[in-house]
Amino acid sequence: MNKACRYLPAAAIAILTAALSIFAGRNDFGLGRNMEIAVNMMRELSVGYVDPVDPDLLMAGAAAGMVRDLDPYTEYIPEEELSDFEVLTTGKYGGVGALIRKKGDWVVIAQPYQGSPADRAGLKIGDKILSIDGKSAEGFSTEQVSARLKGDPGSKVRLEVGRLDGQRENLTLERERIAIPSIPYAGWAADGIGYIRHSDFTEGSYEELRAAIEGLRKEDNLKGLILDYRSNGGGIMQEAVKILSMFVPKGTEVVSTKGRTEESKQSYRTAAEPAFPDLPLVVLLNGSTASAAEIVAGALQDLDRAVLIGQRSFGKGLVQSTRPLGYNAILKLTTAKYYIPSGRCIQAVDYSHSQEGAVSAVPDSLVSEFATHAGRKVYDGGGIMPDIPTEPEYISRFAATLYALGLIDDFGDEYMRRHPGQRIDPRTFTLSDNDYADFMAFMQDKQVPYESDTRRALKTLKKAAGDDRFDDLSEEAARLEAGLKDDTAANLATYRKEVAEQIENNIVLRHAYAAGVIEHALPSDGEVAKAVEILYNRPKYNRILAEQDTLRRGKESANHE
Repeated sequence: MNKACRYLPAAAIAILTAALSIFAGRNDFGLGRNMEIAVNMMRELSVGYVDPVDPDLLMAGAAAGMVRDLDPYTEYIPEEELSDFEVLTTGKYGGVGALIRKKGDWVVIAQPYQGSPADRAGLKIGDKILSIDGKSAEGFSTEQVSARLKGDPGSKVRLEVGRLDGQRENLTLERERIAIPSIPYAGWAADGIGYIRHSDFTEGSYEELRAAIEGLRKEDNLKGLILDYRSNGGGIMQEAVKILSMFVPKGTEVVSTKGRTEESKQSYRTAAEPAFPDLPLVVLLNGSTASAAEIVAGALQDLDRAVLIGQRSFGKGLVQSTRPLGYNAILKLTTAKYYIPSGRCIQAVDYSHSQEGAVSAVPDSLVSEFATHAGRKVYDGGGIMPDIPTEPEYISRFAATLYALGLIDDFGDEYMRRHPGQRIDPRTFTLSDNDYADFMAFMQDKQVPYESDTRRALKTLKKAAGDDRFDDLSEEAARLEAGLKDDTAANLATYRKEVAEQIENNIVLRHAYAAGVIEHALPSDGEVAKAVEILYNRPKYNRILAEQDTLRRGKESANHE
């Protein structure tokens, strides 16, 4: 008998017992009735269905169905997925410390983390993993390779790798507890103006951020700080509270939560004297700034403690908690909404009235006005609106396609083979005209499934004109389409700037890790330049925090899901 099937009757009894207990305690007939139906249905499917049924798959499907119409953040996490969940919340796992990608029949190193066992062993971007513990890795998926590279700290794994120069090498790596840093870069945007990229809110984020600021302060005269929360998807709320304690007075309420239960109604105040009470701050945010990152940005805005620059944030004002379900499974459950100091909730999508999976943003008629500590007007109803809005910068779809196809990585491998022993300065490195010509030659025999928006629009117009029998218009559309130059060679010239930036980032990554890529981008980052300008102009900085009353909701749409 299937091992899982042996436990099904016991599990069914446990669930039924729980249902009856809840029914008795709360007199909730609907809940008890439906739980009993669910147990009976699982039993009948497992025992009577024409083919054997895996109870684990039944449970996963039932769980997905139960939460399907709630919100995207409430989910069932079975035992086999707990390790991935731990990485998301702690930023730590047991392994060798390297990102990998698929290339043909092999898996190759995409990026070794600086200082990791993989890095210390000399693994480089582009190295091909030929075998793991004596077994050929040909045809392995990235998931299969990842499972074999991960393991208990202190255990060892043997690899045979193929280098870019064709040489083979055998390596033995000892696995460690890998901690993915929350702060991938801390440095200087300008004289006296520090810059810190903060990428997530996992365990220890506060300690990392504080150490980074202290390091900048010891290194030079720190006159102002840029905190970059762009594309920071958030994480642990308590880390956000501790981070805010560095900048606002002790005892300040920075966030509160409210849900259906008394347990969910909490107020969170800073518990320590601020380490940097007077340090001028600018926070960068965009449409992918979410959750705990929005708490920090929104609280600093509500307390008039920082100037915010960028685009409206994502608008995730929902709090998740975990509940044990037995057998090492857990439920990640939305239990409350969070509110920042002005009293506003920044949740952008109303899931409570969703029907058949359809959700909607908060309508303008329900948007409320609030005030910051200094009386500036702010609004709820969807994300944090920055004090200084900027237009987002998008990478061209053509450049993004080249990256997704792995062509940028493949050329990076070729570039490294042609430039052995090269040293570069991440801030000043640029791709030469000759290097870009080499890339164009490299692309000559490559197929790129890319079609410009203009060509797609002309095709649509030509078809519509033909269907409507507008022959002259159809012929004109066909003529324009025939003259359109958007083949690969033409696009390599049209989008040279964006493509060259992708190649430069790839080469810088190979020499200076992820921190080097961030440093390389700083001189051309318009929002960083705007932040530097504001921090250098103290009267303007103070005026924005004290007097600005134009923080309107704006008409631009956020990236709501």
